[in-house]
Amino acid sequence: MGVFVFMPLVLPLTAWPVARLAEQHLHPRTATRLLTAMAAVLALCSTVCLGLVMVVGTAQLPGNPLPDGWSDPEVRAAVPYDEIVGKAAIPALCAVLVACGRTVWRHARVRSRAHRALAGLPDTEVAVLPDAVPYAYALPGATRVGAGHRAGGVLRGGLRRHRGDAPGAGVGSRRGAGAARGDASRPARGPRAGRVVVTTGLLDRLRSAERRALFAHERAHLAARHDRFLLTVQLAARANPFLRPLRTAVAYTAERWADEEAARAIGSRRTVARAIGTAALVSRGTPAPTLAGLAAPGPVPRRVAALLGPAPAVRTWPSVFTSVGLAAWGAAAGTAVSAMSSANSAVTMVLILHAATPL
Repeated sequence: MGVFVFMPLVLPLTAWPVARLAEQHLHPRTATRLLTAMAAVLALCSTVCLGLVMVVGTAQLPGNPLPDGWSDPEVRAAVPYDEIVGKAAIPALCAVLVACGRTVWRHARVRSRAHRALAGLPDTEVAVLPDAVPYAYALPGATRVGAGHRAGGVLRGGLRRHRGDAPGAGVGSRRGAGAARGDASRPARGPRAGRVVVTTGLLDRLRSAERRALFAHERAHLAARHDRFLLTVQLAARANPFLRPLRTAVAYTAERWADEEAARAIGSRRTVARAIGTAALVSRGTPAPTLAGLAAPGPVPRRVAALLGPAPAVRTWPSVFTSVGLAAWGAAAGTAVSAMSSANSAVTMVLILHAATPL
């Protein structure tokens, strides 16, 4: 293996340029998918190599349960400076596993609590909570929500009646009844589908058109399952700190993706920009970084400025003759080298251990 076993630990640095340029020059949908895929592969490769180095370190510990042959000199010689890096890899890998486990546990706990909090409400696509604290977010379910379920038709009718319905009607509270009544008329989708959660505190601060933009934005998050992208890059950043720029970039591009979908759904980029600015000023954000929402923390002025400009061009891969194209190809090459290095190291280690283990 040699020094090649350490390459996947530092090759995520090759993705830093594209993390910055992709969010500026690529369509948000393309940037989100590209950066998430790179982050997942790079994180997996670095974790595999940590595990291989840890095997060498564990074999040197007294009383370890591994076969005696695994501590032979040829096994230790497979990793440079085995006495130092082998033992250092043990707490490093444990820290990665604990950090990733905590992230998954927190994500599952927040979603479970949110679903339990909505258990007493009718099974509609929108849940309006009687809360003076302004916030809204997309709460995914276990099944995929169809991409065609945009904020339109019934949703718009319900939002237009938000302030004029009779007390006690609909879901959540008197003032939020109209926003939910339109959705209550739709057929039930099953308890495992995603829902848009919004409070009366936020609806009261938005105009009718801005409320339509809010719902279109949250529906876009659910339709594209942005929570999966966000969770993936969160785990990748926990596995390798060098991947944190990709996590930050995906958190931004996922919101931009939903912004563009909302602008296309309601037909006004300026209205979506105004809704984002208003919600960002009053909202407290989302309950977890793996959930998405209109007023998610981040570079809100950049999102607004992007919406006030022309719509981004849709292209699957940037030209190599551009800065973002060069950065993308450089990151792709780094990802490919990382995958090959980790695969080669894993095969080499298996062959060495097989030869060192007596039959």
